[in-house]
Parts: sequence; C-alpha cells; structure tokens
Amino acid sequence: MKIVLLESLGITDEKLAALTEPFLQAGHSFTAYTRTSDPEILVKQAQDADIIVIGNMPLTGEVISRCEQLKFISIVFTGFDHVDIDQCRKQGVAVSNASGYATAAVAEATIGLMISVMRRFKETELRCRTGGTMEALVGPLLHGKTIGVIGTGAIGSAVIKLLNAFGCRVLGYSPSEKSPEEVQKVGYEKVSLEWLLKESDVVTLHCPLNDSTRGLIGVKEIALMKDNAYLFNLARGPVVDSAALADALNSGKLAGAGVDVYEIEPPLPEDHVLLQAKNIVTLPHIAWCSEQSLEWRAEIAFANISKWLAGKQQNIV
Repeated sequence: MKIVLLESLGITDEKLAALTEPFLQAGHSFTAYTRTSDPEILVKQAQDADIIVIGNMPLTGEVISRCEQLKFISIVFTGFDHVDIDQCRKQGVAVSNASGYATAAVAEATIGLMISVMRRFKETELRCRTGGTMEALVGPLLHGKTIGVIGTGAIGSAVIKLLNAFGCRVLGYSPSEKSPEEVQKVGYEKVSLEWLLKESDVVTLHCPLNDSTRGLIGVKEIALMKDNAYLFNLARGPVVDSAALADALNSGKLAGAGVDVYEIEPPLPEDHVLLQAKNIVTLPHIAWCSEQSLEWRAEIAFANISKWLAGKQQNIV
C-alpha cells in the first residue's frame, strides 16, 4: 500500500519516523508532502495513493474523485467537514478521524477562555502596560454561574466536569440520547435548547458541524439568551452566525464572547465582523493544539491505518 501524508503533523521527524517505521517494515511505502491549496498539485501527489493522511486542510470531492486508487483516509483531526465525505462514500473510500486526541486540550482552553473574557484579562493587561488600573473593568466569577453546554459528547462532558469543580450549575443539551445514568455521571441537567439559552449565564458550544447544527445559534437564539450573558464557540465556526454574534456584542445584548473557530480557517481577513466586535477574545483555532495533543493525534491516525489494514476499522466517520 502507498501511504501519502499531505501536510505536516507538527511533530518531530523522529516521532514521524517511529510512527511510519512499522509500515515500511511491513512492505508499505510512505511519502510526506508540505501543505498546498493547489488542487492540481494535490492530485499529482495523491492520485496513486492507497491511503491518505490529512490534518485540517480541505480535501474536495474533485480531488478525491481523481484519486482512483484511494481506499482509506486517516484524518488527523476530530472534525471532518473539510473532507467531502459524500464523495468518499460514493467512491467506497473508508474514513476515520482522530477522535479523542484534543478532549483535554479543548476542555482546558474553554475554561481558560471563559475566565479570560469574564474577568477581562485582555483589557486589564493592556491597561497595565499603559500605566492604567483595573478601574471599570471588574468582571464576574465563573463560580456560581449557570452554564449551558451545547453538545455533551466527549469534549462537552470534559468541560462539564471542570465546570462542576468551579461550583457551577450546568445545563446540557444534545440531540443524541443520553441515559439518566450517563447524565448523572457526567454531572449536568439535561434540558431543551430553548430552556438552556433562556436560563444560562454562559453558553458554550461543543457540538459537531452537520446539517442540524449549521447556523444553530443565530439572531433568534441569541435573543432568547439573558441580557449580559456570555457566548463561547469552540466547536465549529458555522454553528454560530458571526454577524448575529457581533451585533449582539456591539449592541450590549451580550456582555462578552470567546471564539476559536470561524467560517474559514485563520488567518482571517482584517475586516472580519468578529474582529471588529466589542468585548470578544478571538483565537486562531488553537484550542485543540498542545504539545501532547499533536503527538496523540498522530499516534491515533497511524493506529487507525493499522486497524483498517487489519480489517478492524476504528474511529469510523
């Protein structure tokens, strides 16, 4: 089998060599390329690959359709909306993701972002650098707040457990069924989306992007939220209407927001509506990224290949 890596995984050459050596010993080949957005170059690199390894770079149906030998894609990422899954299914290409590698990283980043926004660290740090004080920049505690978590899968559940440690009341919404035992074990109250939005002081998103979640939070949903509530999106960009969020921040409807994901991958254009909004901390899609996460996702991705070769595919998309 020919294995082709289409972008850097952010790990050392030594680590990559250790992960690929078992495949080379088994008679497979491995080739690594640097990232490109040129579809013709991508086709040239991948057209005779049996297995493609890819991070978060887009892989369109057009490119996939021209890779006639392709049998398996190992996505070194949790999200997979950047890959044309419909074309993969049409073509009989199996796909796995690196589910689980970023659970701790995103959960920790969520709590850090909440505290940073609510306690106004960005503004007070600037004040400190310019000879000012904290005057008029005092923010609320996370402790004691009602937090609404949209998406109670692995990452959402990890966030909920941390919120419990901060003494929060946690409401959870997920379209997937959770048993009362599961809900109690994680530590939240299972509620409807409408009730969560109305009751929460803080709303945080950790759901996947699909047809049911695209545009999940827009003008109508934000209007249901409490005045001076906070919104955090560490899920996928298109789950939230950026223009509606910016309007809510600029009008004072919401007290603040923290965003790590957008309709496009950073770098963002300077005129992006969220970069112009008030009381927001914007991050360039970093919540998933830690030193440990980079290694864990690579390990999972190559383990996915081994399992697929053995006829025991895991982390199926």
